[in-house]
Amino acid sequence: MNTAITAYRPGLLGRTVFDDVFEHVFTDFPAHLRQSTQGYPVADIYRNDTGSTVLEFALAGFSREQLNIDVLTEDGSITVTGEASTDDESAGRRIARRSFKKTYVDFDRNLDLSAVTAYFENGLLTVTVPQRPEVQPLKVEIG
Repeated sequence: MNTAITAYRPGLLGRTVFDDVFEHVFTDFPAHLRQSTQGYPVADIYRNDTGSTVLEFALAGFSREQLNIDVLTEDGSITVTGEASTDDESAGRRIARRSFKKTYVDFDRNLDLSAVTAYFENGLLTVTVPQRPEVQPLKVEIG
């Protein structure tokens, strides 16, 4: 009996996830997989009803001015950066907040990086990346 194994992966992967998994695949794979899926800030990546890829980041305590999103269309990457302030006012806060930089890569080249939108409200950053029109499925009417 021949059994086929099918693996699915999201269209956008964090650059460190990809590098860490393949760099250490022959050493201690379970430990590196756990390490690559942990991190700050907490992020969720999913595909919405329209086929767009959505990245959501839980960023309590950050302001819009402390966040930056860089899109490199030639590299097919999106980098989200947060700079935590070090002033005296934020030193008394108990919210765990630190600077971060997360890069995600469109390895399949099926996303329209020129049409990225972002929205920040109540500590939740939502970045939406639509599919390129030529890769969206077409509905064919049967006559």
